[in-house]
Amino acid sequence: MSDFSGKTLLITGGTGSFGNAVLRRLINTDIGEIRVFSRDEKKQDDMRRSINADKVKFYIGDVRNIESVRQVMRGTDYVFHAAALKQVPSCEFFPMEAVKTNIIGTDNVLAAAVESRVKRVVCLSTDKAGYPINAMGTSKAMMEKVTKARALSCEETIICSTRYGNVMASRGSVIPLFIDQIRSRNPITVTNPYMTRFLMSLDEAVNLVLFAFEKSEPGDLFVQKSPASTIGDLADAVQRIFGDTGTRIIGNRHGEKLFETLLTGEERALSEDLDAYFRVPADSRDMNYDKYFVDGTVHAENPEPYTSHNTLRLTVDEIVDKLLELRLVKNVLKNY
Repeated sequence: MSDFSGKTLLITGGTGSFGNAVLRRLINTDIGEIRVFSRDEKKQDDMRRSINADKVKFYIGDVRNIESVRQVMRGTDYVFHAAALKQVPSCEFFPMEAVKTNIIGTDNVLAAAVESRVKRVVCLSTDKAGYPINAMGTSKAMMEKVTKARALSCEETIICSTRYGNVMASRGSVIPLFIDQIRSRNPITVTNPYMTRFLMSLDEAVNLVLFAFEKSEPGDLFVQKSPASTIGDLADAVQRIFGDTGTRIIGNRHGEKLFETLLTGEERALSEDLDAYFRVPADSRDMNYDKYFVDGTVHAENPEPYTSHNTLRLTVDEIVDKLLELRLVKNVLKNY
């Protein structure tokens, strides 16, 4: 972690699952300071008490308010931008709230970062931004566009994005819900057993962001190659660990896809395969397209998109093994 030695890292939305995972990874390194920026004072107080570390500083504010972002940005070296509205149904019912946080809030963070001459910014996106059909995915797709535009218009701050699928056991995700339902001796509720979703641990999410932090050029998008499972198999795996209380099919929620897309066909055609990751470079051409008629690259056809339907599909046994590695599952089993 030599890149962080003596440096100041800002995590927007830092009280969330990702922020907690980053703190666990960096707290015992020689990083100078970690700034946690969020609007929830209760979560900040809980984190402050559990961590009790002088190098972690807490700032109340909202990415929608650029003045509060400017205040926390002063003296910052690096930024991990994780603040977002992430729940698909809530964004469907309140799409303008998703616009204000995910699009305008991101632009506020990037503008303040450029003003303060921050060295690197990594913005966290989602697989729902690939071929988006819901308000959450659409707002995140626009966030990525804002990120690329900002990245290509500044020289001192390197800005990039990461895109990943479902983070297992993150706050508000389905695995904690399944566990709570089983512990209450209720049947677990499954939207559609044939849906597929990428499966990624919080540690893998942090690894992706750190990889992007180290390797990025302005405007890059990084994606981790991830396995997937059906929701039905995931439900079966959770019940193998905690007990079978039955299953109730409740149907798709507002704005849900049958499968998710980490890379569109168009993006995959441009991507660079980096073993465990894909890198999609930004299109650095300007608006004068005439000069590219001769020199432009022509792709006769695009490859398949990279989706949760065509990636490696885990068996129920493999899902069980992956679940047993999760901090949440280990902690619940201790007292089960």
